Amino acid sequence: MDRDALTALWERRWPGSMPIGHEIQERGGERWVRFHSLPESKRYPDDEREYAILLERHNTVLNGLFTGKEVYVLTPRWTEKPSVPRMRRDAKHWRTWFEPDEPDGADGADGSEPECGTYWHSFVERQQWRPGCLDRLLRRVADEREYGVIVSDTGMRRLYHPYDGGADVYLTTTEERDRLKERHADWLSRYPGGW
Repeated sequence: MDRDALTALWERRWPGSMPIGHEIQERGGERWVRFHSLPESKRYPDDEREYAILLERHNTVLNGLFTGKEVYVLTPRWTEKPSVPRMRRDAKHWRTWFEPDEPDGADGADGSEPECGTYWHSFVERQQWRPGCLDRLLRRVADEREYGVIVSDTGMRRLYHPYDGGADVYLTTTEERDRLKERHADWLSRYPGGW
């Protein structure tokens, strides 16, 4: 994996955002759609039947986006120190950045070093997409044991960000977004603005 090339590709496709799911909303808003992973916008599964529904919905959308393609699976970790934490064997460290805890204006903009904050470490794994290959990870996201995950095509044009309760999908055009929304209309949020 060429870290510099991957960083350049990310910055070209998603300028101004870090590779963590919640960071992307402002950059891809007009090409964004949110799907809920359970009926009636229920957030957390209670039993294996509901996990099966959740996984079926995730895999259906992912399969529509990535059938026959390789994907990047981006998984962040955060620490209080700059040292890179351990990760799954196949996941390679891609990049690290610091996010200060201080309120706006106290983040070191004056040249001083911020005192507190979080180091975000992004790991990337490249694999062939097939339905079910991410089920374990998707369950961990649903159970709030993973956070900020992104699944992307290797050109980083389409992003799939699962979260506890559903998934945010960022597509190449508003037309592609509208087709996906129509295909899975029953899974859309019922809240104003699509949240």
